[in-house]
Amino acid sequence: MIVSCGEALIDFLPVKDVEGRDSYHPKVGGSPYNVALTTGRLGAPSGFLGGISTDFFGEMLAAELERSGVSLKYAGRSARPTTLAFVSLAHDEPQYAFFDENTAGRLHDPAQHAPIGDEVQALHFGSFTLATEPFASRLEAVMMQNRGKRVICYDPNVRPTLITDRPAFEARVKRFAHSADIVKISGADLDWLHPGEATEEIAAGWLAGGAGLVVVTRGGAGVTAYSRSGSVFSPVVPVKIADTVGAGDSFTGGLLARLAEKGLLKSSALRTIGHDALKDALDFANRVAAITCSRPGADPPWRRELAL
Repeated sequence: MIVSCGEALIDFLPVKDVEGRDSYHPKVGGSPYNVALTTGRLGAPSGFLGGISTDFFGEMLAAELERSGVSLKYAGRSARPTTLAFVSLAHDEPQYAFFDENTAGRLHDPAQHAPIGDEVQALHFGSFTLATEPFASRLEAVMMQNRGKRVICYDPNVRPTLITDRPAFEARVKRFAHSADIVKISGADLDWLHPGEATEEIAAGWLAGGAGLVVVTRGGAGVTAYSRSGSVFSPVVPVKIADTVGAGDSFTGGLLARLAEKGLLKSSALRTIGHDALKDALDFANRVAAITCSRPGADPPWRRELAL
């Protein structure tokens, strides 16, 4: 099972109403939540670890996970409110305004729920929950407890407006990157974390620190993966874009699902993966992301859609 750890929230996407006025439409979302939806819809045994409210937004979130084949075994339900995010699409990448105080997600404590079982093959971490306490420290404890036992995947998915202590956040990024088997990061996040530094040098530093694979996505410029044996490039799949909300998350989910399908979602296999196998996984993940970009909001494809 691939378990994605972090926030589940409601994205309010900008739309025009029937009279042409600006309004917002609620959609289920949250970066780790989107990864879980993707792996589940692609047929990989999947789970979600995080707090989900019992309010009507939380019911929407839980129902979509279950519809997508994602287990709620590691999710905690509470009466606290659901995190809300308002999305702006006026820039090259989506911009977010979060409302997260005292929410079911932010105050979730994994220690109060089911411990990670032997059925879990991989854990994915990332996004703004690693910038907000107390959940950030609680998730780091989960990661440290499982390091070396299961594949660790990490995507910083930086949300600068939520980072109140940049040095502490950067230190956590380094700890996670050095502890992960897979680091997936966007070019925009890389530039924010390491302005002016060459991508190859940053990737080499993380690999030397302990990472198994570093995957850098750069929107329309494609994806490059770095390993100890070299780099592999995968171009994007041309598509008519509705928006790019959840594109990076669906890429991550596609990558994890494809590696699992090929028997490569293992720490040792990731550190020795060959060029062709890695290229196959990157190309597959790009196809998944392209379909997500072709429709509004974070709506990753089902496995049957990849055969079309």
